[in-house]
Amino acid sequence: MKFIIVDNNSGKARSFTANGFLLGLTFLSLIGFPTAAGYLSYRHGMGEAALTNEMVGKWRLVLKDQEQQIEDAKRDAEDNLEASALRLAQLQARIVRLDALGERLTDVAGIEEGEFDFSSPPPMGGPEVKDTSSARGAPNYLRELSRLADDINSREQQLSVLETLFVNRNIQNEVFIAGRPVKKGWMSSRFGMRVDPITGKRAFHNGVDFAGKLGADVVAVAAGVVVYADARSGYGEMVEINHGGGFSTRYGHHDKLIVKVGDIVKKGQVVGKMGSSGRSTGPHVHYEVYKNGRVVDPSSYVQRASR
Repeated sequence: MKFIIVDNNSGKARSFTANGFLLGLTFLSLIGFPTAAGYLSYRHGMGEAALTNEMVGKWRLVLKDQEQQIEDAKRDAEDNLEASALRLAQLQARIVRLDALGERLTDVAGIEEGEFDFSSPPPMGGPEVKDTSSARGAPNYLRELSRLADDINSREQQLSVLETLFVNRNIQNEVFIAGRPVKKGWMSSRFGMRVDPITGKRAFHNGVDFAGKLGADVVAVAAGVVVYADARSGYGEMVEINHGGGFSTRYGHHDKLIVKVGDIVKKGQVVGKMGSSGRSTGPHVHYEVYKNGRVVDPSSYVQRASR
């Protein structure tokens, strides 16, 4: 194909011949470049959009995972809070028991009032000393509460053992036969052979007599259970107390009985009023001590001091 180009200024003309292939290539170049540029621009835009959507999706997954972690942490915190509250309530109940046990011990042990006050924290003090140890992490409250519970349990066991020892000692002291069966009076007749005050003949006296004022208090020489409280031949109105361990005591010639069968009496408790009932010549109490069913001389028990 032949092309003629005329210059408008000079009027000269030039011509050239181009084959069909070159002409087609030129046309394609003029048409294809904008098309290719537009396509590349479109592809580039689509790539950015795809990348952005992928990143958003990943962020959403991360946020969802973090939200789940937050929910788990909140649930754990609530569970720990409930567990801590329950544990604290249990510890408070045990501390109340410790206070009561401590007050019981001070009473049994005879500790002076005011020396120990279990209703108040123990007095403590001292100069402040800075903690130079390395920083520690947040404490595990449930673990600390468990450790505190173990300490309280240990102290409960120790105090219970002490209480048992004190109570046993107190009981032993109470049933320990010692002292006189009267608060006021004097020994008018001893244990053993004597001249019978009624017949005037020699006879065995199986107890000791304490004379005193009519109506004076007659007291138990040890704690025990009243097994007899009524009139008996020769004794008049008589009280018998079983103290356990094979020991029992009798108190005769009462004017009036204060106790009855089945009563539990303490050491020093009034069991009757001194009189002259039964085989008697005047107001006094006839006092006998039995060990394993056999009468023994009460003098050794009268003379020994209480524990």
